[in-house]
Amino acid sequence: MDKPIRSANEAAEQIVRWSDEQNISICFDKAGKMKSCPIGSSGACCSNCHVGPCRLIGSNAEEEATGVCGASLPSIVARNFLRKVVSGTAAHSDHARDMAFTLLAVATGEAKDFRIADEHKLFKMADILEINHQGRDVMEVAKDVATTLIDDFGRQRGEINYLKRAPQKTQERWKKWGVIPRGVDREVCEGMHRTHMGVDHDPDNLLLNAVKVALADGWAGSMISTDISDVLFGTPHPMRGKAGFGMFKDDEVNIVVHGHEPTLAEMIVLMADDPEMQEYARSKGAAGINLGGMCCTANEILMRHGIPTAGGFTNQELAILTGKVDAMTVDVQCIMPALVKLSERFHTKVVTTSDKAKFTGATHVGYEEHRAAEIAKEIIKLAVDNFPNRKKNGYTATDQQDLVAGFSQEYIEYMQGGRMRASFRPLNDAIQVGRIRGVVGLAGCDNPRVPAQGLHRYLAKEFIKSDVLVVSTGCGSHACQAAGYMTPEMALEHAGPGLKEVCEAIGIPPILPLGSCVDNSRILTILTAMAAEGGLSEEIGGMPGVGIAPEWMSEKALAIGTYFAASGVPVIFGGESPVGASNEVTRIMSETWYERFKGAFHFEPDPEKIFDMALKYIDAARDALKLKKYEPGKFGVERVLMDMAARRESSL
Repeated sequence: MDKPIRSANEAAEQIVRWSDEQNISICFDKAGKMKSCPIGSSGACCSNCHVGPCRLIGSNAEEEATGVCGASLPSIVARNFLRKVVSGTAAHSDHARDMAFTLLAVATGEAKDFRIADEHKLFKMADILEINHQGRDVMEVAKDVATTLIDDFGRQRGEINYLKRAPQKTQERWKKWGVIPRGVDREVCEGMHRTHMGVDHDPDNLLLNAVKVALADGWAGSMISTDISDVLFGTPHPMRGKAGFGMFKDDEVNIVVHGHEPTLAEMIVLMADDPEMQEYARSKGAAGINLGGMCCTANEILMRHGIPTAGGFTNQELAILTGKVDAMTVDVQCIMPALVKLSERFHTKVVTTSDKAKFTGATHVGYEEHRAAEIAKEIIKLAVDNFPNRKKNGYTATDQQDLVAGFSQEYIEYMQGGRMRASFRPLNDAIQVGRIRGVVGLAGCDNPRVPAQGLHRYLAKEFIKSDVLVVSTGCGSHACQAAGYMTPEMALEHAGPGLKEVCEAIGIPPILPLGSCVDNSRILTILTAMAAEGGLSEEIGGMPGVGIAPEWMSEKALAIGTYFAASGVPVIFGGESPVGASNEVTRIMSETWYERFKGAFHFEPDPEKIFDMALKYIDAARDALKLKKYEPGKFGVERVLMDMAARRESSL
């Protein structure tokens, strides 16, 4: 009997089917055979002490069942959710800490291979942090900025610096409910303490702590990482690129950079063009060196260098199955340990680079920022040396899709008015009059338990048809890129009449990729800028926008969803609910959070219901803001910037 479709990416599905024929077991095959635990997946299992694990099941579990210690189902579900948010926050923020220390090392001259690529962004950060930069040496300013941001991790009292970037009304909500984070590590530590056996057992209190921890991720860890990446490697601006397995070349050394920390990947990009490395490749019979990205590292180097992407989470094994990857270098997060064993069937070298993330059987080349260029060359040479070992036993893929990537808050502002009139006013006006119905952030992972990337594709296409502007990050971007959805031509073919007009006028695709997972923080700063521009909500809450992660799988995604809900954005995740065992916890996250923060957190497995729910939130926000009722193709009167000739004519 034919197996069901496992990836909505047609090229990926072909490789999956080839792996079946070759009797190679990969994540899609395993997801079909290994069913998720229905008790644990709904949050009803407590393993926080050795009296358990306690599994609370039954129709009356919410009212009557308790663990051996007496913990109720709502408290167990809330505790489990908090632990996941803590883990996700720790992952993002550890990444950010490394970026902050890299900036400090560059400023002090210890990391000589890096430079300050965007001084303007550095000075913007300094202004936010109230650090004087007028007439000062750039490296001295960078040192002060790095030191100030490093303090955000270990601070014991007070509040993280970047909270002041949020709209005042949003900050007031956080203060009212006691969720202002002090320091990232402080909140992560307290979150773990609260979930220890015998500590916090009030579901609402536990979930408020989840909010507090997650805000430390969104408004510190992730935002710090995004800003420092821009300072060191350049703030993204649109550039053309390619997506697909067809990026791998027969006659060149193929290196895939995979993971989340961009520093080594940036250096590999630079060193791959070094004449010494190119000559070394030719000495081994290769025509050159070809780079590609995977997961969030792919987004980092795509939006800054136009390096092609091989895809997101579920594509990592498939890249190796092509038989053309000479080395896959990995650092941290979302890396399948299955890569190492799989690579043994081919010739690929899996190279780990972080001491935090080693895999049995992989080659380890430890990354050190003060030897970045040297280590990048070592990895490139390792891949080149492996090129002659390539076998002809993989799947030949030819697919490639054109795309435009590289959007940032700064560029979105610029594209609406140029250097002199950069502003969010045109976007706000387009929303007010109904040309754009609202905005959706389409983010999160792709998941082998559904037809991977399929939910992203369905929702992206339906939203733009309904005049909803889509911004995407992480593997959500990869799903749209592989489908060919990220070109300006896409607006002509599929966007609704209002969105199509806006995209044609500015020359942009209807789906704007903003970068990696940590770059979800760009959405926060964009929403803040829209609130400051006026004409819509005075805070993030109340904006006609929704955040969606239809195929999420990572604890980082839960942290992201929580900080968006706490910032005032209704959030909808696909799949079964990790808090579904408790009606009380579900109610708090969907209703109580909406009352307190104007944001909510929902879980809904049906993509059509996700779409409908999102439009209801967007239309309800439009109604509350007293905006023109959205009607396709019928727009109100827009404000127009008039030149002098137009002014004279109107005065006559």
